[in-house]
Amino acid sequence: MSNLTLPFPPIQAKILTAMRFNFFKNRRKSRLIESLQETKEDVFLVKEGKFNFGDMKNSCYQTEWTEESFLADAGHKVMVSRSFEFARLRLFIICACLALVIIIARVFWLQVNKYEYYSLLSENNRLRAEVVEAKRGIIYTRDLQPLVRNKANFVLYFKPINLPKDELVRDDMLRRLSHIIETGATSTSLASPTSDKMSVEADNATFYQLKDALAKVKIGSLESYQPLFVADNIEYDKAMAIILDLPQWPGVFLSNKIKREYLLGTSSSTPLILGASSFSHLLGYTGKINAEELAELGKDYSPIDYIGKMGIEYYWEKELKGVPGKKNIEVDALGRQKKIINEEPARDGYNLQLSLDMGLQKKAEEVTNAYLEKAGLHRASVIIIDPRNGEILALVSLPGYDNNAFASGIGQEQYSAFLNDPNRPLFNRAVSGEFPSGSTIKPLFAAGALQDNIITAATTVLSTGGLRIGEWVFPDWKAGGHGTVDVKDALAWSVNTFFYYIGGGYGDFQGLGVAGLIKYSHLFGLGEVTGVDLPGEKAGFVPTVKWKEEVKDEPWYIGDTYHFAIGQGDVLVTPLQVANYTAALANGGTLYVPHLVAKILEKDNRVVREVAPQIVRRNFISPENMEIVRAGMRETVTLGSARSMAALPVEAAGKTGTAQWSSKKAPHAWFIGFAPYDNPEVAITVLVEEGVEGSAIAVPIAKDILNWYYSGRK
Repeated sequence: MSNLTLPFPPIQAKILTAMRFNFFKNRRKSRLIESLQETKEDVFLVKEGKFNFGDMKNSCYQTEWTEESFLADAGHKVMVSRSFEFARLRLFIICACLALVIIIARVFWLQVNKYEYYSLLSENNRLRAEVVEAKRGIIYTRDLQPLVRNKANFVLYFKPINLPKDELVRDDMLRRLSHIIETGATSTSLASPTSDKMSVEADNATFYQLKDALAKVKIGSLESYQPLFVADNIEYDKAMAIILDLPQWPGVFLSNKIKREYLLGTSSSTPLILGASSFSHLLGYTGKINAEELAELGKDYSPIDYIGKMGIEYYWEKELKGVPGKKNIEVDALGRQKKIINEEPARDGYNLQLSLDMGLQKKAEEVTNAYLEKAGLHRASVIIIDPRNGEILALVSLPGYDNNAFASGIGQEQYSAFLNDPNRPLFNRAVSGEFPSGSTIKPLFAAGALQDNIITAATTVLSTGGLRIGEWVFPDWKAGGHGTVDVKDALAWSVNTFFYYIGGGYGDFQGLGVAGLIKYSHLFGLGEVTGVDLPGEKAGFVPTVKWKEEVKDEPWYIGDTYHFAIGQGDVLVTPLQVANYTAALANGGTLYVPHLVAKILEKDNRVVREVAPQIVRRNFISPENMEIVRAGMRETVTLGSARSMAALPVEAAGKTGTAQWSSKKAPHAWFIGFAPYDNPEVAITVLVEEGVEGSAIAVPIAKDILNWYYSGRK
């Protein structure tokens, strides 16, 4: 066995180590290595044999760098290490660059593409934005009697993103919450042995409803950050029980929203709650917003908000709602409030002052109900308008309903009862009902015939009981007719024959014709909505030749014109349209947009804006011709079909109407009128469905209302 002879072995090891660490730094060493490689010698070899230190300069050692390494002569060799492989270095650099590109791409995707999502996610861990609800505006009568008030309404909702992630923990929370909702008992009594079977079944039903609702929300989606409605109108004791456990229930919230209560509007400090009343059709009600409404109304509303659903509450929603405030709250990891960061106060909704006369509205409803009950009838409309500006003083639609039932959350059984009621109490017939006008349309065509010079105040027609056209007979309502009548007589006694003449003509007499009837129907506002500030208004219907040919596939006959001229056939009107043109007849020919809201007020009832009267058209009938028509309506009260109204404390004018609409049911009864005659303050329209004759029931209703208004109330 040969021995390795090395002087100073520790020094040699140190030199070899230094050589490795300085391999790339020493240029002289690199050149030496290259020269040695040419001679086939390995720089990392140590030669065997005797070592002669004295031969260091002349033999196998290079004295120029002995401080760094020893180079051995050729001979037997022992391997100490290997050369560095540069191919692996290139591979390492490529992998490092690829990893760096991936990291940069990932950072870009997170910081740019997903910025909004993760920003919202991170902020939610620290901050929670809450909406500060604005108080809904109050609705007053013209003398500032309140018709509504705001009450506390506890609304329970979830924020799905904040709910416990552990399903067992979440289910336990939902079970406890369901128990409180159903029984009002605190969550600690959930396992009480006194719980009966029905209570447990109710708890389970509520629990699974909550589970199903949460299952539809994908956690992490933007929807999971939105409130998820659970229940409203929660009783006070249940709300207090829930509040006790809220700190242990992350993602569960109880909000004090506003619920409407509808009042009778007395001046006392404790107004009486309305029952089934005609005020319901005027005021409407509020209810929880649905998905379609939320999409339509936009970002100013949340899924747990309440909005106007009908009536003034719906039409004036924007003004009544106000502007909600905002509050940023710092919360812990469990969603519990720590402190308020900042708050933006809400702006309460505007109050509304109506033109509605509370006493007149109540009296109109009272009188109408009394006559309906006596006659065994159920459906009627009464509208009273100030002809000087178009303000609605009273609007009654019977039967009514209790809007508090809807504001508090009506049950399915009660709602179905409303829908199945043949008298349709939810239907505002005064605004949305479409009926044949009967003879109440005759003053319009009398004014049109005078205006187009078809007749004058002196023109007379002989009424012998009707007209015969070929085999067809068009009768008067009075057998044998009314004799010779002029336009005033024709209005006072509602003589059909006279209006057959001025409508469709007869023999050599040229009437308005269908084109003229259509023209004056539209001028007085028929066939189009009035623009009243209530939802659901209908336009009625004015028939045309083209319509009949297209829809009924029939030509227009002279009989169609005759029927049109006396308010029968296909012409349809709403009670509000009739009331509006009655006001135009009263004031001498100015057609206004009828309206209920007179003023918009601040919360302290300072006037923000007055609702100015809007004129649709005026002077389309000359004052002289309009005065002839008004005189004929005055004779209706003094001599004609409404003589009972002559006993009123003021002079009045009017027109009765009987509208046939079914071969099996009784005609509708109409009356229109105004008072005082010389300077009208009110224009009234009464419709009693299936009331037979206007003079029999509609006139007495109008008489009692106006008698109270001009004498009884004072």
